[in-house]
Amino acid sequence: MTIEDAAVRVCGTTHVVLPAYNESAALPLLLGRLAELARTEKLTVWVVDDGSSDATAETAATGVPGLDVRLVRHRVNLGLGQAVQSGLRAVLETAVREDDIMVVMDADDTHDPALIPRLRAEIAAGADVAICSRFVVGGDDATAPLGRRLLSRGAAVLLNHTLRVGDVRDFTSGFRAYRVSLLDRAARHWGERLIEEQGFACMVELLLKLRHCQPVITEIPLTLRYDRKQGASKLRLVRTITQYLTLLARDRLAPAPYRAL
Repeated sequence: MTIEDAAVRVCGTTHVVLPAYNESAALPLLLGRLAELARTEKLTVWVVDDGSSDATAETAATGVPGLDVRLVRHRVNLGLGQAVQSGLRAVLETAVREDDIMVVMDADDTHDPALIPRLRAEIAAGADVAICSRFVVGGDDATAPLGRRLLSRGAAVLLNHTLRVGDVRDFTSGFRAYRVSLLDRAARHWGERLIEEQGFACMVELLLKLRHCQPVITEIPLTLRYDRKQGASKLRLVRTITQYLTLLARDRLAPAPYRAL
């Protein structure tokens, strides 16, 4: 029996949250890959349509054979942070086992669903958060544009020197797994304030708040498949840098939770 097979027995359902804004071209490809994985994994896929102007919602509603796809819809674009928050809330409302996990990944087909069994194995082995990392041995983001690579590396250096969150190297990766029971504890404390950032900085914010729960965090190598991306990037460099700096300042000023989480 492989580690991944053991993880299937230990963990419950894997809830895959896909924040999606105008991803009607890439979404069918990604859902097809997830459907292949669903042959051996117990998956529920949540597509959070964040006010798309294309057929993202219709594509999600149509789904693909053999895959449980559920649609959460924002009537207007609220940003990545609120899309992740909506997916998280949907998972917490429906998860029936404490050993369920939530995986967040990009909907543009640049993240490989084949890594999900490894994420499950990390959680089954005792991790509370497992991150697909571009910056550990075996990770690679060579297919990404230069500006995005520089931002990711600059953010990694800055955050590693200013934050103390275990041995995390890739703070900004959007491909992660969380133990649902951990998210439930954090959501009970912060409520709607669990994720306040609207943009890409929400991934760092969530880690900063979860650290008060003393989670075990691990990383596995991620090969980013930016060569499969359909359309232009939605990341705005200046805006995202400003969000990171603002988040760091706010974290420095914010008091720690008044009670153990």
